[in-house]
Amino acid sequence: MLDNNIALRMTRKALIYIFMTIFAIFLGFPFLWMVITSLKTSGQIFIYPPVFIPDPVQLSNYTDAWVKASFSKYFFNSVFVTVLTVAGQITTSSLAAYSFSRLHYKGRDKIFLTYLATMMIPFPVVMVPNFVIMRVFHWLNSYQALIVPSIFTAYGTFMLRQFFMSIPSELDEAATIDGSSKFGIFCRIIMPLSKPGIITLCVFSFIGSWNSFLWPLLVTNKQDMFTLPLGLAIFRGFEYNIQYNLLLAGTVICILPILVIYLLAQKFFVEGIALSGIKG
Repeated sequence: MLDNNIALRMTRKALIYIFMTIFAIFLGFPFLWMVITSLKTSGQIFIYPPVFIPDPVQLSNYTDAWVKASFSKYFFNSVFVTVLTVAGQITTSSLAAYSFSRLHYKGRDKIFLTYLATMMIPFPVVMVPNFVIMRVFHWLNSYQALIVPSIFTAYGTFMLRQFFMSIPSELDEAATIDGSSKFGIFCRIIMPLSKPGIITLCVFSFIGSWNSFLWPLLVTNKQDMFTLPLGLAIFRGFEYNIQYNLLLAGTVICILPILVIYLLAQKFFVEGIALSGIKG
């Protein structure tokens, strides 16, 4: 009977691994095909049967994509906007989360619920008012328009609040007895202990800002201010006659930073997701 139970568990585990492997292949194949196509010549893309190993390997597609579409400028814009947006979201979300989780004042929970309710408002509803504000400030076609509206996030505040509430309040009391101020507690205790949650928010903020397309499209009409997602759209114009190998090479360039950031922060990312919902 014992051997039958062990065999049954091993069979079940093997089936799960087989299913997950097949599922991973289905999910990963489009990305693999994207990389393969980015290394093909224009004549190899639509031939049948498909070519799975490019011959020759066209590494020049990446340099052509970088040079022809001014990808260096778009890459700089994306990095600059994303870094400042992430820094802004971490700053505003952590301060707001600290207020909502550790400070006690009248109406705190009601204010938090009101703030949280903004998550239910879809972006198209606030898109036009934000655009009008940018125009009034004369910020169109500027980094301010790409950065400032994105540095406030209700989701980031909610996630960090949940994480801050999992930190024992006895640490605050001990720090207060030692003469630390509220801001000192925030800087010396709360933030260092919240590294997984902060890194998780950094990953989410980075991905959201890096992939943003609609808002940059709305507030910029000069190529000097384009970010990478807008730069990719250039390959669909008549100038390059939709060269799919260059388009996919540019897409690979766009995806690589996200992949690197996620791999570097994977440990903290998983821990932050697991711990941010301990307390409600």
